[in-house]
Amino acid sequence: MLNYADEHGRLPPAVVYGRDGKALYSWRVLLLPYLEEQDLHRQFHLDEPWDSDHNSQLIDRMPALYAPPGSKKKLVLPGYTFCHLFVGGGTAFEDPRGQLLKDLTRGTSNTLLIIEAGEPVPWTKPEELVYVPGQPLASLPGPFRDIFRLTLADGSRRHLDRDTDEAELRELIAGEQAPGEVSQRITVP
Repeated sequence: MLNYADEHGRLPPAVVYGRDGKALYSWRVLLLPYLEEQDLHRQFHLDEPWDSDHNSQLIDRMPALYAPPGSKKKLVLPGYTFCHLFVGGGTAFEDPRGQLLKDLTRGTSNTLLIIEAGEPVPWTKPEELVYVPGQPLASLPGPFRDIFRLTLADGSRRHLDRDTDEAELRELIAGEQAPGEVSQRITVP
């Protein structure tokens, strides 16, 4: 994500839209060149939706980075991922064009980018976790019973206990609470 932002001046959009305004594919496809998957990226028809006849053939070629680890792979169908973004007001993906890093006013170490939670989806599908301040959080199943794995906007990867207070998770998602309390309860993997 950060390499994409360095090159494009902003984070990738959560969803890539066609000229007609219809959703085409996920941010996960946009990141392929930054994951040493240039060949796979070149094979996508970027003007077609994720489930077009051509692009749907590439679902089974999901990069290992998007797959659950080890024995957790059996929890999802081939080509499916738990890796999601929160989209909506106050999130790092509030801007449909992709957020500018300078607009992450809570600081990069207090801003959630990717969480390994939510219903598994085909990795190319533009389906994310919708966040609405003050509304209940989306369902957050995941590959681990006790933790969420997440990536923050400073590039760090963390574990967050599933029993963490919801207010603390909301702070990472959209800064709904005063910063500072969350970092004490997050453990480095």
